[in-house]
Amino acid sequence: MFFSRFFSNDLGIDLGTANTLIYASGRGLLIDEPSVVALDRDTKKVEKIGLEAKRMLGRTPGEIEAIRPMKDGVIADFDLVEQMLKYFIRKVDRKFPTFFRPRAVIGVPSGITEVEKRAVVDSAESAGVREVYLVAEPMASAIGMGIPVEEPSGNMVIDIGGGTAEIAVLALSGMVCDMSVRVGGDEMDESILSYLKKTYNLLVGESTAEQIKIQIGSAFPLEDELEMEVKGRDLVAGIPKTLRITSTEIRDALNEPVSTIVEAVKQALEQTPPELSADILDKGIVMTGGSSQLRGLDERLRQETNLPVNVIDEPLTCVARGSLKIIENLDKYRPVLFSGGRRNR
Repeated sequence: MFFSRFFSNDLGIDLGTANTLIYASGRGLLIDEPSVVALDRDTKKVEKIGLEAKRMLGRTPGEIEAIRPMKDGVIADFDLVEQMLKYFIRKVDRKFPTFFRPRAVIGVPSGITEVEKRAVVDSAESAGVREVYLVAEPMASAIGMGIPVEEPSGNMVIDIGGGTAEIAVLALSGMVCDMSVRVGGDEMDESILSYLKKTYNLLVGESTAEQIKIQIGSAFPLEDELEMEVKGRDLVAGIPKTLRITSTEIRDALNEPVSTIVEAVKQALEQTPPELSADILDKGIVMTGGSSQLRGLDERLRQETNLPVNVIDEPLTCVARGSLKIIENLDKYRPVLFSGGRRNR
């Protein structure tokens, strides 16, 4: 046991729709790459994974296809996720002895099904992980932030990633109530794509839509509205076209996915026991996840809930940091793990 612990590499993994992050014990953040795989359409051979594959999105020659094997926070293509995980884990450390493979805690959506849990566990095992444990993303985020989730005091966490928005009230190492809606950064990008197509007959790629969201996207009116130049293809004339769009337009485009998240937060608050509601009133709501950085989303939630809302520093890495903290302190945090989501090999 001593030698196993000494040589093993504990990993905290955030297997996200948009990005995969891996923290390693004693070494910090080692992987932060897009969850994208590029493969040959004919042979199905994987050509590139991660950052190099994302650069190919929308730019690939006919025989190469760049795809995301994760959808809405869960596995859409088992084989590709297995290959992607294997690639990232080997990149973390190419010298894992086969008899001292790593242990890992993986953050997954709170609304994940038993079949989806098994798919994540099987993928991680096939990628070379010795012991696999699963934890709900809001719980991992809270632990990554340093919130004492084992105490009876209530904490509300909103984790908005690429594929899902997870809202949970945490106390006594459990989720007292939680909402998981499959709306996140990808849905926001889709809304922007759809708006430009309907309003301007302009077709743009996924990367451009994401850039628009980052540069001028917002969920609440800005003190100084923004604008940017967008290039795409005119669907009528079939030729390249450039136009300028404003943050006001993009805010309208984003209203549907943002409203879905706001309604989910309200539903979670309605289900919260009164004693814990009092705690949330004192502490406020904490937001994490990459898509929580959308301008004005915290202000929109403040207006809708009349509660303090804070976006934490480094929201992208919370799930992975919390997952590593759990595996490093497994006895303490065992109650927060999904039951049945672990297999020891």
